[in-house]
Amino acid sequence: MTSLVVHGTAPLQTETDAAKPALHVVFKVGGTEYALPAELIVQLESYSGCTHVPGTSSFVAGLVQIRGRVMPVVDLRQRFGTAPEPLSLDSRVVVGQRGDRIVALLVDSAREVVKIPPGAIAQPTRVLDDASARFVTGIAQLGPRMIMLVDFAKVIGEEHVDAV
Repeated sequence: MTSLVVHGTAPLQTETDAAKPALHVVFKVGGTEYALPAELIVQLESYSGCTHVPGTSSFVAGLVQIRGRVMPVVDLRQRFGTAPEPLSLDSRVVVGQRGDRIVALLVDSAREVVKIPPGAIAQPTRVLDDASARFVTGIAQLGPRMIMLVDFAKVIGEEHVDAV
């Protein structure tokens, strides 16, 4: 990555950096493909269940322990308003990190990392209703595929928290 340092401040991104494709982890929920920037993803794990915690938000499936760490599980079917379906062998948790917070996202499947060039990303259209639009930051078109880019902070319920 090319960086510029201005009088001891943090490195600035150059125009050539902005034009480079960024790695994204792709996952499916309800037959639709979604993606998060790879730098937010800690790991992908198989999912066999979690421990329910009473009194949590409806989209929080419970708690899971992965490699010695206990973390909440956000059910993206519930969060996105998609009809529930039974778990399958393809069910995964996509473990993401925002600052000190680590959260597992329950998805139908996740097996792919793709490079998405900035030119392939469009803004969400007005066709999306407010509920969908608040989670989707962009729509990437890679050949015949459309991949919804997701705002991790909003999905995990931190929509009012400033960037970390």
